[in-house]
Amino acid sequence: MAEEVKDLEVNGVAEDVEDEEVEDGAPADPSVEKKKKKKKKKKKPAAEDGAEAAGASGDVAGAASAAVGSDNEGDEGDEQASSSTKKKKRKKKKKGGAGGEDGAAAATAAVPTQTNPPTVPIKDLFPEGDFPVGEIMMYKDETMARRQADTEEKRAMDRAQEDSYSELRLAAECHRQTRKYVQSYIKPGMSMIDICERLEDTNRKLIAENGLKAGLAFPTGCSLNNCAAHYTPNAGDKTILGENDVCKVDYGVHINGRLIDCAWTVHFNPRYDPLVEAVRAATNTGIREAGIDARLGEVGEAIQEVMESHEVELDGKTYQVKSIRNLNGHSIEPYHIHAGKSVPIIKSNDQTRMEEGECFAIETFGTTGRGVVHEDMECSHYMKDYDVGHVPLRSPRAKQLLHCINQNFGTLAFCRRWVDRAGQTKYLGALRQLIDSGLVQEYPPLCDIKGCYTAQFEHTILLRPTCKEVLSRGDDY
Repeated sequence: MAEEVKDLEVNGVAEDVEDEEVEDGAPADPSVEKKKKKKKKKKKPAAEDGAEAAGASGDVAGAASAAVGSDNEGDEGDEQASSSTKKKKRKKKKKGGAGGEDGAAAATAAVPTQTNPPTVPIKDLFPEGDFPVGEIMMYKDETMARRQADTEEKRAMDRAQEDSYSELRLAAECHRQTRKYVQSYIKPGMSMIDICERLEDTNRKLIAENGLKAGLAFPTGCSLNNCAAHYTPNAGDKTILGENDVCKVDYGVHINGRLIDCAWTVHFNPRYDPLVEAVRAATNTGIREAGIDARLGEVGEAIQEVMESHEVELDGKTYQVKSIRNLNGHSIEPYHIHAGKSVPIIKSNDQTRMEEGECFAIETFGTTGRGVVHEDMECSHYMKDYDVGHVPLRSPRAKQLLHCINQNFGTLAFCRRWVDRAGQTKYLGALRQLIDSGLVQEYPPLCDIKGCYTAQFEHTILLRPTCKEVLSRGDDY
């Protein structure tokens, strides 16, 4: 039937063409020819389909198809024209759509790459939110590890926490990229203020600082030599990093209070290598021993055993590397860096267990000194007490400073340089009133005996239902 209809249509059009030529007896009017050409161009795909189906070719087939399309006399002509139009639309969609090759290339080109020095926020580098996962470790107890990983309930619990995991991973990637930059520029002869401010400016850009929703979690620690922790320069501090110094670089960033606390030791003289390696090994031991139901005292015992198996020779004298007994790792909660549980780095009878879902900073400190630190030097670290309630204040200046602290830092740690940056001046008296009232705690530098050297390494780990994730692990340590 289809072939017969097309033959009739072709013959009908041919007869019309002949009649038109006989009647005129002259070449066709140019306007008529233009109309015919337009009709042929408009229905060209339908004409080609009709010609292929009927086995016809040439101008007669094209004219027949055009006549059918313009007069709407045959159903098949409409169907062919309609299908041809749909095919055209589909082709255009493939070429211009995001799913095509051009679209994929454009999407790839739209994702920025990190600059040097780094300035592009981490969230822009991973627009889909697929931030790098930390080092995945199974729990030490193989039976428990299999039980945790093979339970569908545990896997479902893991998936339910993806949003919080993503925030932690974003902060961890910020820490990794910033420390890579710091390791490239830190060198002897630099002022400690310059080192800290460049580091903090980079962190602010990469974390996309946004009030208390995203920013720095605590001041940059850059404690030198016998000073083990809690030193950052105040305004006017002219301390210079020396070639024979041992510097502990300790800083943190957060997203919605979910923070990463991570540190490493910088040194330029290879004679300190044994000290630094002892502390690095001790920290990795603590990470290995940590896990769901692990007893904190046993974790500390394993750390001490590894730490104190190392020795370092300095100026012809051999020193055993000691764990600093009154410094610890700690649990972490949102906006609460020291959340209640302490991870000792020496043997103890602490039977407290680590629990599923908890986040810990596993940090160890080694020293060539006595193995005990005390408060010394000018204070630079402060933090509002996390558990304190309302305390009435008489001084308007103290109230104003407290308002500034609440707005800019909340319950996160801060330093004097950051208070200066917030626009406060002549505030030390008001700060002392807040400390005396118990609203703010001060954290002076912690030092071992003069002449000794201390080192530190630290990572943030997450005890997931199915595995242990070392969030801050990088290629460097």
